[in-house]
Amino acid sequence: MPDTLERLPKPRRYRVPLVFATLILLAIFTGIYLWRGARLSTNAGGHAPPPVEVSAQTVQPETLPQSLEATGSLQAVREVTLAPEVAGRVVAIHFEAGSSVTAGTPLVQLYDAPERADRAQAVARAQFARLQHERSVGLVPIGAEPKQLLQQREAELTQANAAIQGIDARIAQKAIRAPFAGLIGIRRVNLGQYVNAGDPLATLTALDPLYVNFTVPQQDLSKLRLGGDVTVRTDAYPDRLFPARINAIEPKVGQDTRNISVQATLANPNQILRPGLYVTAGIMQPMRPETILVPTTAVQTSASGDSVFVVRNGKAELLPVITGQRHGDRIVIETGLAPGDSVITSGQLRVQPGAAVRIAQPTVVSSPSP
Repeated sequence: MPDTLERLPKPRRYRVPLVFATLILLAIFTGIYLWRGARLSTNAGGHAPPPVEVSAQTVQPETLPQSLEATGSLQAVREVTLAPEVAGRVVAIHFEAGSSVTAGTPLVQLYDAPERADRAQAVARAQFARLQHERSVGLVPIGAEPKQLLQQREAELTQANAAIQGIDARIAQKAIRAPFAGLIGIRRVNLGQYVNAGDPLATLTALDPLYVNFTVPQQDLSKLRLGGDVTVRTDAYPDRLFPARINAIEPKVGQDTRNISVQATLANPNQILRPGLYVTAGIMQPMRPETILVPTTAVQTSASGDSVFVVRNGKAELLPVITGQRHGDRIVIETGLAPGDSVITSGQLRVQPGAAVRIAQPTVVSSPSP
């Protein structure tokens, strides 16, 4: 038994080398950590990153023309679908599709031979009634005929003339004429075709002037007035503005949309605009002084809101802003900027708050006098 105990290893002999090895490893790692920290500190102090090159503009307040934007469409002031009042066969077509006509121009003629024959008979009866009446007018004063017969002759003459007028009215219904001057649309009838009353033959549209119909929210009611100026834009002519003037405001607010219907009159002397065009109407408002605008590229949008970078003391500073209405490629800054601030307009994606920046080509935001 004592021999067995003497053969067992003594743990203290192996524990001392392990402790020394652990201490040596800790010393090595500590030295490496301190060396890397000193190296990084040396680089930060002696080799700062170069400033980021950006473009910036110095903002200045300006007087801004204001308008209330609304979408709408154009409508002809006078437009009708030409249609016959009575049925009949088409015997003549006096227009070409797309042609301009004046008021009263014959457009379509229906067969009216029976009515003209009836008129000839009515004219003959009227002539005979006139002769009878003239004879009685000469005979009654001398007592050759009773006065009652003269009154009968007068009634017969009146009836004969009325019959002619009735036939003339039926003949007029067989001739479709232009009710006003305008442009004829696509023809929907052919020669020899039998048409019923109310069948569409073509459209007639007067292109000057036109109505501009649009709606605005109820909260903008105070900004509307009769005779107010409106500028109209359409993508058919993107580089042109067309002036109009408000001529009617719907007195009732829409129950479903809570919008107000507005109508303006637009002159179209060159007839380049057409009814049905989608347009944007700008209702002119009083000028807004001391307004700050920046390019839309300067504004950054995130979950926390809009912001812009400004350059102060050679460094970029991120400022939260509240934006307003857009005007072309610029946007109104309601709050957040002051006159004279240098706003970064490009290159801000490479900039961090507090980073050193260098302005490549500084410019000043300004606008021509209105």
